[in-house]
Amino acid sequence: MNEKQMLEIVELYIREGGVEQNEIKITQIADQKSIFVERIGEENGGQAIVMTEYKVDGAKCRAGYSWRSQTVYISLAT
Repeated sequence: MNEKQMLEIVELYIREGGVEQNEIKITQIADQKSIFVERIGEENGGQAIVMTEYKVDGAKCRAGYSWRSQTVYISLAT
């Protein structure tokens, strides 16, 4: 996923709340996270998702993408 696609998803999420695009899932996680560990099965451990900060209409959030689960994780910055 490139930056433009990520920004479009974040903008839609902030403006409309909880939208999904194609096969991409969107999951809100705890506020103010900069790194999120996505659990992959019980035995495989997890993968660290580094979150990038975005500003949309005055709202700040961080978002990161997992290619394994095709999920965008969003953390609001309150």
